[in-house]
Amino acid sequence: MNIYDIAEMAGVSIATVSRVMSGSDKVSDKTRKKVLSVIEESGYTPNVFAQGLGVGTIHSIGILVPNISDLYMAEAVSFLENELQKNGYNCLLGCSGFELSGKESHLHMLLDKRVDALFLVGSTYAGSGKSDAETDYIRAAAAQVPVVVINGAVKGENVHSAVCGDRQAMYDVTSSLIQRGRKRILFLTDSHSYSAQEKTAGYLSALEEAGIPVREDLMMHVPNRIHAVRDILLSLPDPDFDAVVATDDGIAVGAVKFAARTGRSIPQDLQIVGYNNSSLSVACEPELTSVDNRTEDICRGAVTVLLRLLSEKEPMPPSMVVPCRIVRRRTTDF
Repeated sequence: MNIYDIAEMAGVSIATVSRVMSGSDKVSDKTRKKVLSVIEESGYTPNVFAQGLGVGTIHSIGILVPNISDLYMAEAVSFLENELQKNGYNCLLGCSGFELSGKESHLHMLLDKRVDALFLVGSTYAGSGKSDAETDYIRAAAAQVPVVVINGAVKGENVHSAVCGDRQAMYDVTSSLIQRGRKRILFLTDSHSYSAQEKTAGYLSALEEAGIPVREDLMMHVPNRIHAVRDILLSLPDPDFDAVVATDDGIAVGAVKFAARTGRSIPQDLQIVGYNNSSLSVACEPELTSVDNRTEDICRGAVTVLLRLLSEKEPMPPSMVVPCRIVRRRTTDF
């Protein structure tokens, strides 16, 4: 018998049980009596760790990422951990991979550690949108603790999302290229995730609005490896594009290297836009125009949402959307 069992039996949150045990006056008499009755009937004896949950000093939050070596994931975890530590929370990290079985097992592992809440970082956790079965494990976890998905939208009770306005950003970038006379815009992505789908929708919307036919040969799925992208583009028998928009800076840098190898001048012959505004965008030459998805702002906002959920101060909307910014550098002239 533990504090989680008491909370479930009493039909209240863990934080409420902890407040009752600590004598807090932030609990109604009716709720206090119900919790104390359950504790008495069960013979539960609280320990120091349990008393710390919700209102004390021993707090822990689980953070799940598919791959910590990814620049975006590493940066997001760093921002989350810094914000949580400022507010007295410890962090437990899990790396799940991209397969559903790995996501489920690592999420259960974090729940077994009795974390107070979960952050799932990456649009892969939102699934492909083909079936609710891809995200049922998240809703099951949310029945136990609050869950916040960063860079992906998942619907469910006690599930909240913090995302960037990817669709609008890709629409704006593509429209800007069209306004500069670019008609054959190559779209490169390495994923079928929620975020990639939003970016694809923005790209297609801009083409449709401009009356430019969608060409399947100008929409390519490629690995997120710089030299691999370069070599794939070099292997095309007749490369017929005058601009490139990519869903990640690493992919875009591969296009920059393709231009250098084939003697195409940037941005005169070929304009290129990346995504995430990572260190790669300023490490390449010429420096890369990139969409800033404002990872730090999203993570800070996500922590604020979670803290309010844990403190039960107020109900929170199911999603938070942060608009992106376009950082213009030397690979474009718009």
